[in-house]
Amino acid sequence: MYLLLVLSWLGTLGAARAQTAPPASAPRDSARAVALTTDTRTLRQLDSLRRQTTARLTQLQQELLALKNGQNRPRERELVEELKSLRAADSLRRAVARQHIDSLKLRARGYPVVPHRDTLFFVYTKLGPFSPRERANLIAEKIQRLEADVRYQPDSLRLYPSEQTIDLMYGQLVVQSISDNDALWMNTSRDSLAQQYRARIAYAVAQYQQSHSLLNTLKEVGLVLLVLVAFYFVVRLVNQLFRWLELQLITREERWFKGIRLGTYELFTPRRELDAALLLANVLRWVVIFLIIYLVLPLLFSIFPGTQDVADTLLGYVIAPLRRMGLSLWHYLPNLITIVVIVTVFRYVLRGLHFLKEEIRLGQLTIAGFYPDWANPTYQIARVLVFAFLLVVIFPYLPGSDSPIFKGVSVFLGFLFTFGSAGSLSNIVAGLVLTYMRAYKLGDRVKIGDVTGDIIEKNLLVTRIRTIKNEEITIPNSAIMSSYTTNYTSAAPTLGLVLHTTVTIGYDVPWAQVHQLLIAAATQAEGVLAEPAPFVLQTSLDDFYVSYQLNAYTREASRQAVIYSRIHQHIQDQFNAAGVEIMSPHYRAARDGNQTTIPADYLPKDYAAPKFRVEGKE
Repeated sequence: MYLLLVLSWLGTLGAARAQTAPPASAPRDSARAVALTTDTRTLRQLDSLRRQTTARLTQLQQELLALKNGQNRPRERELVEELKSLRAADSLRRAVARQHIDSLKLRARGYPVVPHRDTLFFVYTKLGPFSPRERANLIAEKIQRLEADVRYQPDSLRLYPSEQTIDLMYGQLVVQSISDNDALWMNTSRDSLAQQYRARIAYAVAQYQQSHSLLNTLKEVGLVLLVLVAFYFVVRLVNQLFRWLELQLITREERWFKGIRLGTYELFTPRRELDAALLLANVLRWVVIFLIIYLVLPLLFSIFPGTQDVADTLLGYVIAPLRRMGLSLWHYLPNLITIVVIVTVFRYVLRGLHFLKEEIRLGQLTIAGFYPDWANPTYQIARVLVFAFLLVVIFPYLPGSDSPIFKGVSVFLGFLFTFGSAGSLSNIVAGLVLTYMRAYKLGDRVKIGDVTGDIIEKNLLVTRIRTIKNEEITIPNSAIMSSYTTNYTSAAPTLGLVLHTTVTIGYDVPWAQVHQLLIAAATQAEGVLAEPAPFVLQTSLDDFYVSYQLNAYTREASRQAVIYSRIHQHIQDQFNAAGVEIMSPHYRAARDGNQTTIPADYLPKDYAAPKFRVEGKE
């Protein structure tokens, strides 16, 4: 059954492709008739001269026959000379006409004679008052009248020559008249062309009547029944096949369907997978059935001659788009190959740039003045430029790149990008500047504005900072460019970061003792370097106390808060152990009756607050 359907469909497809001539009953270009008539004006003038020559030749031949008795030899020689001259002129005119027709054939198209589907021949010349188009239509109509005549006899289709034409007649019906110009157009004699046209018309009429005979109709009905039976069994086979497939899906559910999970979330349970598979199988079954129906319908319509156009139309709905797609792809193939070659070249260029980037980043390749941390951003910039250049190169080879719609969309997208990304572009430019300024890198402890923390991410748009309280703060690069940035890490590994804190001590405590206590507190704090050694600066002499600034070196910039806390702890311990009061905040110097500010743990066990003293003059 499958073989029968395929063979029948291929036969229908071959017939549909073989019969592609357009009908002559409705020509699309009416200007073609005017052009063809204008081009053949010279031909008609030559034909008029030929007719005059023919008439004169006939007259001379008759007069020459009358003088055969030899009574007037001079007149006879004169007629013979004139006869030779006229024949030579007639031959020359025929050659000129043939040459003119050959030139017309290069640009002129005739009108086809199409009674039904097949083109029998073309009409190029005017005859009497009838244009080539009207002649083609009239010939087709008369052929159809012959086909409709049930008493048609092929022997009754005869040729009748006349002075100017050869008429093809069936009884009293003039089917067609063949002129000398028709013969010139076909580069043959008038008699030969008339015989060819008669044979073609007789064959077309015989074929039509045979295809519409009762016996042929019965055969066509039988073929229709055969196709329908085959269609029934094919559809039944398809249904059985899909029922078997559904049964296999159901019986092997546990084996074939395990469910789909995204992490801990179950996106599809096995039952849902089975339902989806059954639904897909059912949809596929109906698609196959509709495809079979669509293939069977043209096959059925192609059996009957009267419905073959419907079959061609149905096939054309599928074949025409596929043909256009195939031709478009074939014509686009050179451009596609060019694009593939260009993309391949640029791909290897990017590979080379990526290799250089990795070598510089890993320190294998050193370029004076080019830092390793510049490798990745420089590669990204070069990559964008390469892609932009690639797009410019392959743009002319893209399908539809020359269309106004494509250009309009490109301009519109350009405007959107220009006006919609003004802020983003400023951030990108700022990101590039910051990258090549090397203001900071990932992991650095920085202070940007009033935000202090470690750099955890930097890109062309923003920089992200994590504070010591685990707060992630996002700062646009343009904002960083417009403010100041303090980097605590950049010089710490080599010079060391100087941590400093200030305490205020009263004037009653010797400054040397204060220096000693502060330096001792700094050296005891974990994270403070012994070398360079800590040092103390007296920053101000205030009304009630002296300001002492302790400075200590560390290489652990990211642990500033912890180190500061430990320094402050040891400062309190050192001063309390030495019995020195820290005058921050302010305290009055009067101690009569007041408890000292030193913690009780550091005071003697017999400590008592001093009493108020009142002294007078003796």
